[in-house]
Amino acid sequence: MEIERKFLIKRLPESLDLYEHKKIAQGYLNVNPVVRVRKSDDEYYLTYKGSGLMVREEYNLPLTKEAYDNLVKKIDGRLIEKTRYLIPLSNNLTAELDVFAGAMYPLQMVEVEFESVEQAETFAVPEWFGDEVTNNVAYHNSNMAMGGTNE
Repeated sequence: MEIERKFLIKRLPESLDLYEHKKIAQGYLNVNPVVRVRKSDDEYYLTYKGSGLMVREEYNLPLTKEAYDNLVKKIDGRLIEKTRYLIPLSNNLTAELDVFAGAMYPLQMVEVEFESVEQAETFAVPEWFGDEVTNNVAYHNSNMAMGGTNE
């Protein structure tokens, strides 16, 4: 089960490159339900996501590079490219800040994953976060891959 909230960014944190980060490329084989292929640095995954906004099922299956290379040729829409920065927050939480490249540039968005709905609902939003877009389906990466939300 994935429980997360998403926000746009008011301003980027300082010294961004000092945080752990990875290059991500992902595409969608299907958007309802979501079936995604992702390359994250040198790791490859096939992901299934159920329906929902803040709470939904999610399953990740490892892929080989060869399987990813074959499947990514079959995606619908565009390949999403981004750098994901992992920024520690209080209460053992992590802000996953995505700085999009390619067709999605200059979009910047941050996600925070939670252990429970209660934790998500009581989250103290950092001041550098902007408008919340958790419940706005236009900001689901699967919808953005189909041509939506070019900031």
